Amino acid sequence: MIFRPAAFLALSAGLTRTFAAALRTTAPGGRRRWERTNHAGRSVGLYAGPATALGAACAAGRVRPAAALAVLAAGACGAYDDVAGAGDPRRGFRAHLTALRDGEVTSGAVKLFGIGAAGLLTGALLKERPVDKVLAGVVVAGAAHAVNLVDVRPGRAAAAVLALAAPGLLRRGPGAELSAVAVGAALAALPDDLGERTMLGDTGAHALGAALGAAAVVCNGRAGLLAHAVAAAAAAAYGDRVSEFARSL
Repeated sequence: MIFRPAAFLALSAGLTRTFAAALRTTAPGGRRRWERTNHAGRSVGLYAGPATALGAACAAGRVRPAAALAVLAAGACGAYDDVAGAGDPRRGFRAHLTALRDGEVTSGAVKLFGIGAAGLLTGALLKERPVDKVLAGVVVAGAAHAVNLVDVRPGRAAAAVLALAAPGLLRRGPGAELSAVAVGAALAALPDDLGERTMLGDTGAHALGAALGAAAVVCNGRAGLLAHAVAAAAAAAYGDRVSEFARSL
C-alpha cells in the first residue's frame, strides 16, 4: 500500500532533520570538531553525516534490523575515516591496498574492510541461500562505496541516491519501504548540502549508500542481485572515472 513507503519516507526525513538540528545545537566536543573546508574553500558543518546515518538507521530498523546494521556500520566506518583520514590525499581501493601491502594500515583500508564485513553480515541476514548472501553483501558494500565515489561536489551523493532509490518506491513490501528510507534521508540532507552549509562526508555518503544497497537487496532476486553486484564492481574498478564524471555534472 502506498501509505507505507510514504510513512517511512517521512519518518526517515524527519529523524534526519531532527538529529541534524540536535547536533548543530549541542556540537559535542566543540564546534571546531564539526567544521571542515569544502572544495570551494567554504567552512561547512559535518552535522549532516551522523544525522543521516542515525535517521536512516532508525527508520530502516523498523523495516529490517539488518538494514539498520548496514547503515550504522557503514556510517561508523565513514566517520572513522572522516576523523582519522582527514588530510590524507590517497583515494580509491588501489592506493589504500598498496599502503596496506607496504605495512601501513590507513583509515581508508579500515573503512574498506569494515564496510565489506558489514555488507557480508547484512547479506547473510537478509538472504537465505549462500550465493545470494554473498551477492547481497557485495551489493550493500558496493553501494556504500559507489555513493561515496560521487560525493565530490555539493548535492551529488544525495541526488544519486534519490535517482537510484526512487524506482524502488514503485514496488511493494519491505523493498519499497527501505527505498523510501533512503529517499527520505537523502531528501532531508540535500538542501543544506546544496547550499554548502553542511557536507555529508564519508559518514553520510557511506550510510546513504548502505541504505540504498539494502533496499536493492530486499527488492531483488538472484538475477537482480547479480546485476547490481556487477555494477558495484564496475564502479569500484573505475572509481576515478566515476568521481570525475560526478565532478563534471
